[in-house]
Amino acid sequence: MSDQQAQHAPRSLIVTLYGAYGRSVEGPVPVAELIRLLAAVGVDAPSVRSSVSRLKRRGLLVPARTALGAAGYELSPEARQLLDDGDRRVYATDPPEDEGWVLAVFSVPESQRQKRHVLRSRLSGLGFGTAAPGVWIAPARLYEETRHTLERLRLDAYVDFFRGAHLGFAPTAQAAARWWDLTAIAGQHEAFLDRHAPVLRAWEERTDTRPRRAYRDYLLALDSLAPPPLRRPRTAPPALLPAGWPGNEKRPSSAACTTGWGTRGRGSWAC
Repeated sequence: MSDQQAQHAPRSLIVTLYGAYGRSVEGPVPVAELIRLLAAVGVDAPSVRSSVSRLKRRGLLVPARTALGAAGYELSPEARQLLDDGDRRVYATDPPEDEGWVLAVFSVPESQRQKRHVLRSRLSGLGFGTAAPGVWIAPARLYEETRHTLERLRLDAYVDFFRGAHLGFAPTAQAAARWWDLTAIAGQHEAFLDRHAPVLRAWEERTDTRPRRAYRDYLLALDSLAPPPLRRPRTAPPALLPAGWPGNEKRPSSAACTTGWGTRGRGSWAC
């Protein structure tokens, strides 16, 4: 297994696979095909089966039979909502500079401090910065995804949302540097670029790439954008980010979702 492959959890890769390809086909993805397709990115069959079971228990995958009678899984409505929210983050264009901000103000009783920890962790992962104790801030475009996430986790009862503009006193770019640890976030993006730079160079040097290789490279790169640390930098207007911000360097095109595999008929796949 390559260093690039080793950094990806099987469960995350399965969700990424469904997000990139599983929503565009009719019917469930057969278990046998999940095993074959995940083998291309270094995941063995037992890991696929155990990860699918966990995703089923979480309500993200639903068992179903293909038209040919094979056992398979399809996305639950909740999972589709989660992936639609993710699309807006991964494939987002630069936001307008005047889109405004959303504030999340929460209060969790001391007796439920674990929920407070989960709430803070989720807000941070979604891309919120800390404006003050108990007051979290993010570009307004993150409101829908945040609302869906907190409702799914049953944390919405502890939070109030407000939408508005930053009026000072410090310039907004200066304030944003207080709300987020931009140095740490930039480092995460630089690590992403360093990890995938050899893949990019190999693509630039080749005149042709086999579909299986294209599928593997794309899925691994897309999965690297899913964890919380890489959710943040493209959500803020570029004018608020430092010059040379590494998050602006490279990101996958939604057109690449068609690269590498497709259906060969109902219940049959090719890559």
